[in-house]
Formats: sequence, structure tokens, C-alpha cells
Amino acid sequence: MSCCLLEFGRVQELRQVRDFLFPKQNQSGPEEKKAQAGTVAENELTWDDSDWDSWENPDSKEDGSQAEEEEQQQSSPWLQDCVLSLSPCSDLLVIAREHKAGFLSAKWRTDESGQEEMALTVSWSGTLSAEEGECISSVICIPLASQKRSSTGRPDWTCIVIGFTSGYVRFYTESGVLLLAQLLHEDPVLRLKCRTYEIPRHPGVTEQHEELSILYPAALVTIDGFSLFQSLRACRNQVARAAAAGSDVIQPPPLAYKKFGLQDMDTITDHCSLGITTLSVFDQMKNASILGGFHASVKGSPPAMSHYITVGGGPYTGFYYAIEGSSQPLLSHVALAVASKLTSALFSAASGWLGWKSKNEEESVQKQKPKVEPATPLPVRFGLPDSRRHGESICLSPCNTMAGVTDDFGRVTLLDVARGIAIRMWKGYRDAQLGWVQVSEAFGERDTATSPSMPRRHAQFLVIYAPRRGILEVWGTQHGPRVGAFTVGKHCRLLYAGHRLMGVNSVTSQGWQIHTQQVCLFDLVSGALRAITIPFHLALSDKKSERAKDMHLLRRLTSLLRSREVEPALLESEAQSVLLDIKHPALKKQALESLLSNKNAPVSCLTGVTRALLDSLKEQDPEAVDESLLQFCSSQLKLLQLYKDVQLLHTPDTSPTETEHLSLSGIEEDLARVRPVLQRYTEMNSRPSVSFAQDSGGPLPVRTFLSQLDWVNGELKVIKQPNMDWTQLGSFLFWGCLSGQSVLQRVCETLQESGISPQQLLSLLLSVWLNREKEILKCSDAVSNLHTLLSTLSSMKGAVEESWDGQCVSTWWQQVRTTCVQSESAAAALLAALVAQRVAKSAITKLAESKFQEEWECVSLELEQWVLCIKQLEDVLALQTLLCLPPPQGSTGGAVSRCSVKTLLESGRGGVADCVSKLIFRQGMPPDLLRDILQRRRKNQTTEQPLQQGEEERLEELLECVCQRFPNSLSLDVLFAHCSWEHVVQWNKDPEVGQYLERSVEFLKMISNPHIQLGISAMMWHTFIVKRFSAAAFLMEKVGKAPKDRLCRRDVGMGDAAVRSFLGSCVQLLQALMEADSGVEDVSAPDMCVEEVWNSAEGPVSIVELAMDQRSVHYPLVQHHCVLASLLHAAMTFSLRLKPLSLFDSKGKNAFFRDLISIQLLPSGDMDPNLVAVRQEFLMNVLTGWVKALADAEENGVKHSGTEDTWPSVCMELTSLLQVNTDILRRHLVCELYNQGLDLRAEEVIMEVEDKDVLGSQLLVLMGQRLSFSLLHSQSQTKPNMELLARLPPTLCTWLKAMNPSELRCPSVPLSQSSRLINKVIEMLPENHTQYSFALNLLEAVDSLQAEP
Repeated sequence: MSCCLLEFGRVQELRQVRDFLFPKQNQSGPEEKKAQAGTVAENELTWDDSDWDSWENPDSKEDGSQAEEEEQQQSSPWLQDCVLSLSPCSDLLVIAREHKAGFLSAKWRTDESGQEEMALTVSWSGTLSAEEGECISSVICIPLASQKRSSTGRPDWTCIVIGFTSGYVRFYTESGVLLLAQLLHEDPVLRLKCRTYEIPRHPGVTEQHEELSILYPAALVTIDGFSLFQSLRACRNQVARAAAAGSDVIQPPPLAYKKFGLQDMDTITDHCSLGITTLSVFDQMKNASILGGFHASVKGSPPAMSHYITVGGGPYTGFYYAIEGSSQPLLSHVALAVASKLTSALFSAASGWLGWKSKNEEESVQKQKPKVEPATPLPVRFGLPDSRRHGESICLSPCNTMAGVTDDFGRVTLLDVARGIAIRMWKGYRDAQLGWVQVSEAFGERDTATSPSMPRRHAQFLVIYAPRRGILEVWGTQHGPRVGAFTVGKHCRLLYAGHRLMGVNSVTSQGWQIHTQQVCLFDLVSGALRAITIPFHLALSDKKSERAKDMHLLRRLTSLLRSREVEPALLESEAQSVLLDIKHPALKKQALESLLSNKNAPVSCLTGVTRALLDSLKEQDPEAVDESLLQFCSSQLKLLQLYKDVQLLHTPDTSPTETEHLSLSGIEEDLARVRPVLQRYTEMNSRPSVSFAQDSGGPLPVRTFLSQLDWVNGELKVIKQPNMDWTQLGSFLFWGCLSGQSVLQRVCETLQESGISPQQLLSLLLSVWLNREKEILKCSDAVSNLHTLLSTLSSMKGAVEESWDGQCVSTWWQQVRTTCVQSESAAAALLAALVAQRVAKSAITKLAESKFQEEWECVSLELEQWVLCIKQLEDVLALQTLLCLPPPQGSTGGAVSRCSVKTLLESGRGGVADCVSKLIFRQGMPPDLLRDILQRRRKNQTTEQPLQQGEEERLEELLECVCQRFPNSLSLDVLFAHCSWEHVVQWNKDPEVGQYLERSVEFLKMISNPHIQLGISAMMWHTFIVKRFSAAAFLMEKVGKAPKDRLCRRDVGMGDAAVRSFLGSCVQLLQALMEADSGVEDVSAPDMCVEEVWNSAEGPVSIVELAMDQRSVHYPLVQHHCVLASLLHAAMTFSLRLKPLSLFDSKGKNAFFRDLISIQLLPSGDMDPNLVAVRQEFLMNVLTGWVKALADAEENGVKHSGTEDTWPSVCMELTSLLQVNTDILRRHLVCELYNQGLDLRAEEVIMEVEDKDVLGSQLLVLMGQRLSFSLLHSQSQTKPNMELLARLPPTLCTWLKAMNPSELRCPSVPLSQSSRLINKVIEMLPENHTQYSFALNLLEAVDSLQAEP
């Protein structure tokens, strides 16, 4: 109940506004970077490495820039150099500087806590100046009231009025559209102010007309509010119509205004307009005698005068009075030319009576400068002379009786504007900013006994913000004390509009609630907007206000409650004294609520104080006692007594109790059936977990007990709130019964007598049962105690409907089922359902025996509902046990997911498979292992197996158990589809882990049904793959080779190794897509079904159902993309130079990255020979790279995988698609293998070569290189070798010397392999071949070398 500063909004995007208004601060960066980038663009590739260091510490640069920016904002607040104006409705903020401005509009959003908050964001920004060299000097936002009958006080739109240094005044909409512009005076506009309609507080007060006043250095212009309102509405409608029709906006006629030349003041800085005032007869005679002398004549009626006050210098404050009628409204020369057409008041000129100007006339007017009308001289009536003091600003109070003036001496002066005198002065407020807050007296605050018929009172408070001291103060006027002070910082702006909505009158304002903020504090650093709230009683003195005394007592009690070391007896006596001394019922209730919510007050103290207060109220006159306070005290006293009674019952029960063997026999059978699953679930949840002190099972604090219960219409009810947990209250009431520490019957009788409904008691019981699952599973007697409690609660009056006959669904038991199916505590929910089913079945049996008197087994709808519910809960328990498996050590799996029957029903038909697929990903299970487990499950339909200890065996066992319970939802294809989708989703979150995508494709290949396989692969392609795939292709096309790691991260979003794995997975995905498309016609679409108990599942469409709805793809287009993927994968694998898109013609390029279901024009016919040659060269380079990698692996002893040995077959498959001769590639592969010394592999490939003659010639050259190395270039040249070289034919010797053995990557090959090679060559070459003799001579030479020892 004191002054408070509340944040009601926040200004966003301040940095964007600063960059727009102060462009010089950001000029050093972008232009220079663009210039540097331009010089580098001509080279092949050059990268700006200025921020490479930030890769090691990515947060350092960002954190440093943020800290530097915040330091700059605090050291030099740029908003102090701007012109600011906030709309009175706080929905529009204008920030302007020089010739630019930004408009920020209000938007509502929901924060993290779920509460709505207002944020001002940039809605428009631009340049507003129209004349050369003019700047913005003053801004004001005027909200215009709606004229609709359904309006409740919110503005229709807001007009932004801006004054310029050129003298122009322009009017804009919130979107920056110019409505009206007029040159009123050829001096800079100093200040714009507006006066709007205020509802008269007293019947005799004259209504003030609305007005816009514009201050110039030596002139004052006023525009009538009614005509301005009509003009702005007409201009806005005309602009809207012109925009809709696409035509030009017609220039509207000028405004009617009054213009006064302010005389007898040296300088003027600010002003305020008080409206029209009428003097009393005595004041009229006094002024006449002072101005005209003793013999001055006095008119019969006092004239109406417009009252203006200016501040500045010489004098310090000037008071001006303009008699109505002395100055006629002025129009520009255009208006005077048609003045003869006017037949009524000139103030309605802008509403359309002047007529709009034609387009030609508008152009001629724009060419010449508008004519400025002369001002009517207005001398100062009197002032406050102070030669050294210079006024800076003046702020008029809302009721036009006082005004605050700031000066250059650091003083704030309070003026009585009616008498023209200074009544108060504050010092030490240099550069102060002022505002006013008017507070109305609330109904019920006035003591009706002393002043029953007095009208509502109003209090005015002056708000002073001292920026140099960083303090905001609130002062009571006229001579009141300081009632509030806040430390707000030195970089704030106090925004005070001084007006409300324009266009309101005494008729339209009836029933309106005008939502306006009087004073707003804008924090320039954080962007927070805060409003000041002041209670009315702060304006009253202690002598006249009982409320002030009550507030003092309330503060005294609050300080006493805050102190921790207070004895209970002292606390009780002091609190009782304070509560009895407080007079106002509202404050008395507030004090009692503070006491009851205190955590240190004992129950005895609360009971004593509440009882004393209730007794004092009963002793008073019943008519003078507040009924709500009396009921509150009575209800709280009953709650305190209930708290004490329940607390006394929580004692260990040592008396013997009779066990209910008959009623629990059925439950034992059910427990025996589900015991294996319960045992596994208990083991999974027995791991230690983190707990907090406030979560421990300590006694329930009394304040928590009181806050969760309330009396409503004589009935005790539990308060329902969204975030309230009933576990503590339920534990306080029932945990002693469930754990066997309390007498069940006595507790139930006490709760039944308390007045709590059985339904709420049931909710509390189920809440504690389900939320304390671990303790329930450890307690052996918990199930039997729950059975007793449920039976007792069911027998209470009002629990089960009297009309229930067992053949319909009972709302009582439906509440139990609903709570169980919504709970994520699977074991506790199942146990509760089993117990409730047994109690319900017993009640139905008794009901049937009483009605039919026959031994018939009763079959009812209620029992059918229980059977369905328990079957669902058993399934969920098995599933939850599987989901509780911890992830392997070192894995990056997320938290254990929880599920319930409700979540599974709401997750649709694929909910179960989705949960299991997430677990499989979290466990890192390979696809082959999952397939083996599921296939074994199909072969061996085992129901129960002994518990195994290993983690893998336990996972396999639990997975088999879940699959047996969900045979349809977890069929092979469905589970494989969900696993494939889950892995690709996780890969998309972390593309660096290529194993996720590889496993996703492996799962995809395991799907046997081509319809599902086709749909999943198509969705994977266009959802996750094609964007990164196209980025990789375009990057390689740009670079011309396999890109490096940095380029891959920039364009594709992953490293070079991840890109290599990604491209390989793309090839596998597209191949699987083609295989599925080929087999779709041969296999019918499967029927998607779920288990019978889960038929009611409704929710999002499952992945499999989405896959079934996918359209068929265009096979040639998929094959076209597969070729590109193979080329990219080969280039990345062997680091080859390649421009992949250049290997295709224009049709092929245009077909890439299109939707796979579309029909595209693909290359057909013979390809350009040059293009084929480039393709052939690339494939030959791929084979060369594969041979090199193969040799390196064998040299290092690394075993080659099967996938890496597929590159020759991949190249051979691509030859037919790329129109390359396959035999040429095979011959090249043979030569490369012999070149690398891999003769055995080469001999395998020779069998597939068709043109053996050409291959023989090629191998003959390679054999010559080997022999040349052995005879001429080997370091171990022996004498026999030289003799052999001499015996060779001269032609052969010359040929060997011309050979270059350096071309061989493995020149030193055993002679036995060379001998086999030359024999192969002789077999390939025909006898009439020109090189056949060379081959025989080479064979002879090799044999001779072999024969040497």
C-alpha cells in the first residue's frame, strides 16, 4: 500500500533503431568488408581469416562484443540525443534524430511463465524531412478516439505530429504515411503540446475545448481540436481510398489556426495552455483598475480569455491572456481565395467545406513557397521576473491548477497558475524532468460517518526525475511530503504526455474506461517501461486519515513477521494487539492473511489470534461488522482446527487390525500375474536419484495447508490451480494410512466430518499414491491399505451415485480410471486400478445380490471398462520398463522418456513404435542386432524367461516382452520405419555424426514392403537430404575439386569427413528408393492396424501412414540423382578434381534437385563426344584412386571392407548411364593394377576385357617398363644382366632404353609375376601382330633372368 514502480512493457530492437539513427557508428565495418571482398572475387578462392581464432573459442567474440556494446550504451547513452514521444496509451513510441525517425508499436507476447507482456518493436523507420537542411525539433503522439458505438475507450489510431526547424508541422500515421503538412511560421518549432477533453470534476466547472499548441521562438500557434480531429480523419480516409484505387493523394486544404506574437519576453523555451478562463467580477475590477487607472470602465460581464504561460528569460515566467474574439482564425492564401464560400464557423474548414485542390493547382502551389500569415501581437500580462534565472521547461498539472517549472539553477518551482505566484521550490534537481500523477479516491475509502455526501476526491502528485542523481521522487502537493523515492539509474527518460485521447466529449465518453498512462519512466539501457502507482491515502495527513494509522500498524506487523528470532508468546500477543487496533476491514484482513502465510508462526499462535479476532467481531454491532471478514476468520479457524486434528491422528497404530483375506484374494491373483513385470520395473527405477530438501516427506507447513483449502458456500474445497501440486496435502492426509502408521477408520471419519467432498478426497489419495511410487513399491501393506481406503471412501455419502446400477459407467470409478491413465507412474497406476477394480466388482456383486437374490455372475459395462483399462496399463508398464533402461556409458542419448496411457492414445497409431525407436537410438543398437532379436521373437514365442543380468541380455528380454504385447504396433516393417526416421532426425540435429544417417539407411533397407520403403525414403530425401545434397554439389561445382573442411562447414553444415559419409549414404538411399519403386507394382499395400485395446488411439498421423500416402517417384529422375551422388561420393573419397554439374548437358542440369515425383526432361540420345571424354577421364581417375588406396591398405596391413571393393563395379555401372565405353575402363583398370604390382587382381579383371589386342599392346609397354627397370635402372646391375642386354636384338634394346620405368608405381616386381604377365600378353596378341616378336624376345629375356642364380 505504498508507491511502487511496475514494469508494464519493454522496448525491443533498440540496437536496430540506433544503427538507423546513428549510421556513422557502423560505417567502418560493412563498406570496408565489401570492398575487400570485391578485390578478392577475381581470384580463385581467398577467404577472410580475420575471425579464424573464434573457432577455438566461439563464445569469446560474441561475449566480448556484447560487453563492449553494453559499456558503450552506458557510457554514452545515445537516446539522450534523440527526440522521444510516447503515446498516452503506451502503444506507440517515436524516436527521432535530425531528419530520421523510427516508430515502435506495441505487440503482446507470452513469456516463459505463461504471462502476457507488452513489447514495443519497430513498425516503421525512414526519413521524414522534405525541405533541404531541416531537422526534427519536436514530436508528439496524439491518439484519436474511435467514433464507433461499440468503442470502450481504446484509440482508433494514433497520429504522430512532428515539428521541424524549418517551421513546418507535419502529421503522420503509425505507418509513416504523410497526412497533412503546413508551414505556420518561418522559425524552428520549439515545442508541441496538446490539451484534450477532461471530464469535469464538479458541476460548475466549464468544459475545456481540445487544442494543439505549437511554440516558436517568438510566436504561439493554436489549432482547435475539433477541426483538427475532423481533418485528420478525412485525410486518413482519403489516403486509404487513394491507396486502394492506386491513384495519387490529393493535397488537403490547410488548417484553421490562431497565431499570436508573444511580446515582452527575451527568450522563450517552453509553454503550456490552460484553455479558456473567466475571471470573477472582483478580479475583473482589480485588473481594470491596475491597467486603466482609477477611472477605468468595467464591462458588465467578464470576458472569456485564453490563458497561456511561457518560461524562458526576461521575465523567468510570463502569463499571457488572449481575449476571445480579438484574434480571428487565420487561413493561408488558398483558403482566403474561397473565403466567400464559407457560411458558418471557420473552424470546420478542414472537414471538407473548402473543397479539395485539383492536381494542377497542387503542382503550382508546391513550386512556390507557402505564404505565412502575420501574427496577432499579444503582450505579457505579468510575470515572475528573475534576471539571472532561465526557465527550461514547464509541466501543467492534470487539473490545470498548478505547474512545475525547471530552470538552469537546478531548481524546481511549483506555480499556482490561477494566482500567478510560486508556492514551493525544490533545489538540487539539475536537468530535472517532471510529470504529474492524478489519483482518485476509491469507493469505500472515505469514512461515510463523517462525510457521507461529499463527492469523490482527487489528489495530485508531482513526479521529479533527477538524472544526475539517478533518483525518481514523488511529492505530494501543494505542501505535502515526499511519499516515494526510487533509485532508477542515470540513463532514463521521464515520459509525460500531458494529454489523453482526442475526439472525446461529454456524450461519447459516457461508459468509457480510457486506458492511458500518466507518467512513464523509460530506461534507456535495458529498454524497460515502468509506470508509477500511488495510493490515494498518501495524500492525506496522519491527523485526518485512519487509514494511515492502519498502514503504520500493518507495517509494524510485517516487520515483526520478518524477524526470525521471535518467541511464539510475544508474536501472538503483538499480532493480536495489532489486529484488534486496525480499524479498516480490508487492512485487518490483509494483516490476518500476512500472519497466516508466515512460515515461522506456530499453529497455536495462529489459532489464538484468529479466535481473538473472531470474538471481537462477534461482540461488535452486527450491522457495522464486515461480513466477508467475519466469514474469513470463521473459515480459517475451522481449517486450523482440522489441521490440528489430522496432525494428532498421525501416530503409529499399535492396535491389532483384522485382515481382509476374502476381499484381497482376487488382488493376489492379479498381482501374481503382473509380478514379473513389476519386479523388472522396480529394478529399473531403484537407481539413486537427486532429491531436494523441500521435496522430502516432512510435515506439511500450516501455511501450505491453509493456502490449498478454502471454504466456498459452506463447503470445504481444495483450491485448483494449474501449477499446484496436491502431493504434499495428500501425503499429510493419507500417507499415515497407506504406510500403516495411522488408524484408517478414525482418519476417514475426521475427513468426512470436515466437509471435504469424497471426490476431492479421492483425488488427493490418488495423487499421493501415484506421485510416491518408489515408496509405495517398497511398502508391503500399501495395497491392502489402499483397498481399505477406497472401500471407505466409496461408502461415503455422495461418492457413488445412488442411481448407479452397474450397467452404466459410474462417474466415481471413471475418475479413478481417468487419473490412472493420465499418470506416468506405470506401476502405481496399475496397482491402483487393480485395487479399484476389485472394490468396484465387490460393490457390483452386492448390488446384484440385493436386487436379484440369485447366484448369477454379474456382467456389467463398468467391469468391461476396468478390463480394458487394466490391459492398457499392463501394456504401458511393460513399455515403461523398457524405456527406463539407462543408455550405455559414453553415449549421447537424452533423458529417459515417460509415457502413460493417455499419451499413447494421443500420440496416434505410431506412438508405441516412436517410443521404442527413440530407445533403440538411445541404446545405440545396430540394425542387424535388432533384426536378429525380432526374428528370434517370431520363431520362439516364449512368454516368460528368467531374469538375466547382462545389459544386452536384459535389453533383448525387455524388447521381446514389449513386442509380444504390441504385435501389430511393433511389426518388423513398422519398427524399422520408425527407427530409420528417428536416426535421420537425430542426424539432422548433429550432421557431424555420419553413423546416424548410415544406420538410418540400413534400417530403411530392412523394410520388406516396398510401399513403406518407398514412402520413407522419399520423405527422408525431400525433408532432410536434398538441401544439403544440393549445397554439396554446388560447392564442388564452384571449387572444382573436393572441398576442404572449412568450406564444407560453411556451405553444407558439416566437416569434409562427414560430407564424405553423407554422400555415400545418399547413394544408398537413392538406390533403395529405386528398388522400392521397382517392386511397388508386384506387392499390395499393407493394412495398418493396431491392437484391439488401442483402437481408440487418436492423434498425429504415424510415419508409416504418411509413407503410404506418398506419391510414386519418377524412376529416371531418381536414377539421374543417383549418378550425381555417385560422382560426388567418388570425388570426395579419392580427393579428385571435378565439376560435377559440368558433366551433364543443359537438360541434365535443369533436372537436378527437382521434386522426385515430377516429370523432367532428361538427357537422351548420343551425348557430346567432348562431354563423354571428360566423363571417361573422371571414371578412370576414380579407378586409379581406388587402386592406390587398395595398395596402401595392403601395404599397411589394413583389411579392406566389402563396400570399398565395390568401386570398380560402381564405375562399370556408371558407364552405361554416362555413355562411356566399358571396355576402355576395364583395360585401364587392368593396367593400373599391373602398374601397382597387384597382378593377381589384374588377372581376374582380364577375363572380362573384350578387346584383347589393345590390352596386349598396353600391357606390352608396361612389361617393357618393368624389364627396363630390372636391366637398366636397378641399383644391382650385374654382369649377367649386361651380357643379356648385349644379346638382345638392337631394336628391342633401343626400345627398352626408351622406356620410362618412373611411371611404374611399383617397379620392383618378382620375375615370376613378370613372366606370367608376358605369357598373358603373348596369349592376347595374334601371331601376325607387329609387336608379337617383341613379346617373344621379352619372354626370352625374362626366362634368362629367371635362369640366373
